[in-house]
Amino acid sequence: MSLHDIITRMAKAEKDADRDAGSVKLIAVSKVQPNERVQAVLDEGHRCFGENRVQEAEGKWPNFKQSFDGVELHLIGPLQSNKARTAMELFDVIHTLDRPKLATTFSRLAQEIGQCPDMFIQVNTGEEDQKAGVTPAKADAFIKECQGLDLPVRGLMCIPPVDEEAALHFALLAKIAARNGLDGLSMGMSSDFEKAIALGATHIRVGSAIFGERVAG
Repeated sequence: MSLHDIITRMAKAEKDADRDAGSVKLIAVSKVQPNERVQAVLDEGHRCFGENRVQEAEGKWPNFKQSFDGVELHLIGPLQSNKARTAMELFDVIHTLDRPKLATTFSRLAQEIGQCPDMFIQVNTGEEDQKAGVTPAKADAFIKECQGLDLPVRGLMCIPPVDEEAALHFALLAKIAARNGLDGLSMGMSSDFEKAIALGATHIRVGSAIFGERVAG
């Protein structure tokens, strides 16, 4: 598999779903990937990347951003409140807004810094204890709370349970987004992104299929 292969599959999925070409953004998940692999994808012209950890991104991306114009960096992993300022300064989009304390921290920091990354609220569609995210039952209230704090909430994100049909979770996320007037849907990974595109995904997250297997670290 390669970046070209994923882009080709995305284009077919968009066409099959009767969606505009290029309407879905590919987030190349570069977490735990060595710099030479990341640079190879940058050299191919791709500019949208996702990282799970603030500290790892902090050591990797400032240099790349200096060397390559137009890089867009997305935080797709859980975030501790004490790293919120660093995350806001480093990332262009944060996909893991998942609790009131973090929302309040973002709101305060946005006033201090004078800017704020776009935000996606993470919804724990499978209500799994080990996963972050607001439950579907509490999603509407939390969306309104975040909007009331003037946070730029652009959409919702989910990671379906590995042992359940992903399409059911994508459809649920899309339903919650629609009733709250949100257009952004961050959903779908290497194994299921075509289903996600069929159900309205605006952002998909693909890692090892682009870069190769992750390097442990």
